[in-house]
Amino acid sequence: MASTSDVRKGVVIRHQGNLYVVNDFMHVNPGKGSAFVRTKMKNLSDGRGVEITYKTAENIDIVSVSHQNMQYLYKDGDKYSFMDLETYEQVELDEDLVGDDGKYLKEGLKVVVGIYEGNPVSIQLAKKIQYTVAEAPPAVRGDSASGNVTKDITLDNGLIIKAPIFIKEGDEILVNIETGDYTERVNK
Repeated sequence: MASTSDVRKGVVIRHQGNLYVVNDFMHVNPGKGSAFVRTKMKNLSDGRGVEITYKTAENIDIVSVSHQNMQYLYKDGDKYSFMDLETYEQVELDEDLVGDDGKYLKEGLKVVVGIYEGNPVSIQLAKKIQYTVAEAPPAVRGDSASGNVTKDITLDNGLIIKAPIFIKEGDEILVNIETGDYTERVNK
């Protein structure tokens, strides 16, 4: 048995006889009362999403999941395809299991795929991912004086984020996938 401090995104939990993969979680420590963990999980058998709250003292049955390094290939409809880097075997994950991480995927990106009983159940991305800026409007004289120090840019995978006005087309940048924010420019 594990504790609530072991709850992370991508962890598989057995709850009331069913298996769930954690899509999102939040540790809450209110001023009054005991702390708890609020989770958003997906049922692995029927795909339904549920929200379950665990008290801090509660034991949780975390199921052992193997992790394999894979490379993202492409999206076809509501399926994401990944390739094992050692065996070149391909696996598919449903869009609902990938969740919000799908917007950060780009061809060739290395990810860690969680496998339970031979089936892929989750993905884990690096905290920061490098992208090439595909489109960036030029900075306009006077922008910084008006307090408008960011602009919308489009990345090589189609994602649109806010970045500082000095970022231009062709720049390599890092994006924090937990917040979706620009982090830094990468030196070439």
